Formats: sequence, structure tokens, C-alpha cells
Amino acid sequence: MSEPVIAVERVHKWFGTHQALDGVTLNVKSGERIVVCGPSGSGKSTLVRCINRLESTDSGRITVNQIDLAEGPLAVEQVRKTVGMVFQQFNLFPHLTVEENLCLAPVRSLGLSESVAKERAKEYLERVHIPEQAKKFPLQLSGGQQQRVAIARALCMEPAIMLFDEPTSALDPEMIKEVLGVIAELADGGMTMVCVTHEMGLARAMADRIVFLDEGRVIEEAPPSEFFTAPKSDRTKQFLSRILQH
Repeated sequence: MSEPVIAVERVHKWFGTHQALDGVTLNVKSGERIVVCGPSGSGKSTLVRCINRLESTDSGRITVNQIDLAEGPLAVEQVRKTVGMVFQQFNLFPHLTVEENLCLAPVRSLGLSESVAKERAKEYLERVHIPEQAKKFPLQLSGGQQQRVAIARALCMEPAIMLFDEPTSALDPEMIKEVLGVIAELADGGMTMVCVTHEMGLARAMADRIVFLDEGRVIEEAPPSEFFTAPKSDRTKQFLSRILQH
């Protein structure tokens, strides 16, 4: 058995008196596509933010490509070079063009030349189907286009792993489909992915495994075929009965 590329072991995380993660354990294999779902406040976003150390943990252990995130800033920096993240909000620099947003990290963090970074930016804007937007500023784009720019920006670092934290929650309904389409294409390409989402259609289509969190604990994990048709936990059944009505 090969080592998991992400190993979360008995992780606890508190925010004041609120326990966001309560002994979470999760292993992700190379090329595996994981969807994390659950009610609001269940710890989903906290989990993915802990995987690249945007949040620290109070106890337990997280390794990415066998690098322990607790080993300090150099370990975190090493991990972040191989892990891309797309947030709920687009987090684009409004004073930079789309192309400049995409080139910034490859030049500063990877040491690429401007010309190579621009070629890479062009490649990934084509991959998310908006190459014609390269010279525009973020506020000239729709929400769906901005989120596709954010995905392209993460891809410009050529990560081995992509984390998505509710990538469609800030979008209008008509824009959700275009972003989900891009994520589904990435999944088809074999990239290791962990995606927090309420979009059960995406979970059905792309996930190898669905992980259901509630009150900071993993309640159930199963392939989509089992998760949707034969959930084992009463709490999972309750969640699905509510979310699938919408």
C-alpha cells in the first residue's frame, strides 16, 4: 500500500469554546477525489484550511506528501508549493490584471521568468475557458469568471493537490454551472482533490469518496453510489433528506 498523500490523524481544533474539529481522521490517496459535505458549522472549511496550515491544529497530526505540517515554517512552505487552494471568495488583487494575478506567485515563489509565467498563465486561462480575459481587471468580470481566474491562478503553481473551499457559494445560481464544469474537468484529469461543497450534483459526478462531517466529526464516508442510496448513519440520512429537497 502506498502512503496517502494527505494523512489527517485524530485532529482537534478549537476556536475559543467552540470545537471545530473533534478527532478527525482522513486519508487521501494520490489521484483520489474527495468531496467533504455537511451542515454549516460542521468543520468542513476548517478541515481544508488545516491541510495547508491556514489554520493550526490543537492536537493530532497532518502530513502532506509525508511532510509533517507541525515541523515549522519551512515544512509549511514546502507543502504549499504542491497544494493549490481555491476559496469561497475569489481573493484576486483588484489593482492587477487577470494575467498579473496569475503571474505573481510563479515569479515570486517559483522563480519563473516573466515570459515563462505569462505563457503558463495563458495555458491555464485556456484550460478554464477564459483566455480572452487576460488583460482585464477582476472587477470587469462576472463572479463565475472571477472564480475561474482564481482556479487558474492556483493551477499556475502546478500543484499536485487542489483544495476547494465552497468554490461556488459566493456565486449567483446561473454562474455555478460554469465553475462546476471546470472543477469536473480537473477531476477527470486525475488531479488529487479535496472539495468542500454543498453541490451534491458535483459530488455524484466527480467524487471517488464522500466524507460527511457533523459537529467536527466524520460521521460517514463512502463512494457516491453508497452514500446517496444506502447511507448507514441516521444523521447522514437526515442531512440528505434535507439537502436533496432543494
